[in-house]
Amino acid sequence: MGLLTGFEKIVRQAEPLAMHTWFQLGGPAEYFAEPRNQDELIALVQRCREEDVPVRVLGQGSNLLVRDEGVAGMVVRLSEPDFAPIRVEGQTITAGGGAKLGRVVTAAVREGLAGLEFLVAIPGTLGGALHGNAGTHGGDIGQWTSQATVIAQTGEVCQRSREELLFGYRQSSLDELVILEAKLELEQDDPRELARRLQKQWILRKASQPMGHQCAGCVFRNPRGTTAGELIEAAGLKGTRIGGAVVSDRHANFIIAEPECTANDVLRLIEIVRGQVNDRLGVSLELELEIW
Repeated sequence: MGLLTGFEKIVRQAEPLAMHTWFQLGGPAEYFAEPRNQDELIALVQRCREEDVPVRVLGQGSNLLVRDEGVAGMVVRLSEPDFAPIRVEGQTITAGGGAKLGRVVTAAVREGLAGLEFLVAIPGTLGGALHGNAGTHGGDIGQWTSQATVIAQTGEVCQRSREELLFGYRQSSLDELVILEAKLELEQDDPRELARRLQKQWILRKASQPMGHQCAGCVFRNPRGTTAGELIEAAGLKGTRIGGAVVSDRHANFIIAEPECTANDVLRLIEIVRGQVNDRLGVSLELELEIW
């Protein structure tokens, strides 16, 4: 039995990945799948394991740079509604890993549930947010997470309780292949006050980030006690350019990809920024951006 036998309707070959990332850069995936439901996803993961084909899961691509040569193996995107339900029961939100984080946040605020409103302008899916423990100065998503349902590399579905979950700064123990679903235990609050905080947070974040039409990505984790953007600006690196990749003038921790940019331009600029900040300020910046 071949890798694609039985999966012809959901798997494409040599799929350009640039269109699936915020940078809009990078080469193709050897195989690209959009399963229609959980059973199809599990069967595909198991087939890939049998055929020794590596599997990666792609969310909204907001925190991802794909190399120019592309990606070997199977890239899976959970784009179907089956992976994105959002349910509210009391103070608990249960949402699919493929649900957009912004929709989970607005669902909470609409129901008068506090805790997630500070995440409103962070792009991506719930699964991606949990994997990288997305957050701001107001807190992170891990502090509200009580349970997660995941698919392991073997294709086995497992549940992770709160006691099994570990969350740190922009990282978590949820490193399984797929985060199918998560439960978030929130706090009751006044919906009007929550909506006000939500709007304020949205305005503040949008004002400090690159324009919506620009292809861009946030690059480094914030070191303790300061921000990567402040360090990059202090090192005099705003506006630094390599090919079509430029350090943003609005927020120095963002790199903008101009029309002629390649993924290699971004990678070279990352190394220059990292080296200059280390040389001038003595701080070693760690990547927040994921690179395939």
